[in-house]
Amino acid sequence: MHRDIVWANGLEGGHVYGQDGVRNYWTRQWAMIDSRVESTGFSIRADGKIEVEVHLTARDLKGDLVFDKMGGHIFRIEDGLITRFDIR
Repeated sequence: MHRDIVWANGLEGGHVYGQDGVRNYWTRQWAMIDSRVESTGFSIRADGKIEVEVHLTARDLKGDLVFDKMGGHIFRIEDGLITRFDIR
């Protein structure tokens, strides 16, 4: 991941910035929910971004289901590093 990454904030909306921003985001998320992402397919878009179809599930810390849905994750990669992550 690039040190200046732009990462989608699936909890609160918007984006977080930089590796520390991503680390803090995931630390907060894992303190609230147990989320799982399973890829089901991917494609390379005309703009060069990689779009990954995903099955998303999350449970609260008691184990109760919060959500179970399909979605899409979009990655921009430059020089072998993820520079941007968005949620479709």
